Amino acid sequence: MILELFGKKLKELRKKTGLSQEKFAYKIDMDRTYYASVESGKHNISLKNIKKIADGLDIPLSDLFKGL
Repeated sequence: MILELFGKKLKELRKKTGLSQEKFAYKIDMDRTYYASVESGKHNISLKNIKKIADGLDIPLSDLFKGL
């Protein structure tokens, strides 16, 4: 359940940037298919990659977990 909630949160935040999955994944130097699997809640992501996402969204790491 937490993976799906986290993925939904990432998708919402990414969409606010106006970037597609492909463009966002490229921006943070992450494979698009890997990033897509995280957004869909199918992959348990590492803390290192969570930090890359937060940096790419230009938000504090803690904001990714608010409301989960």
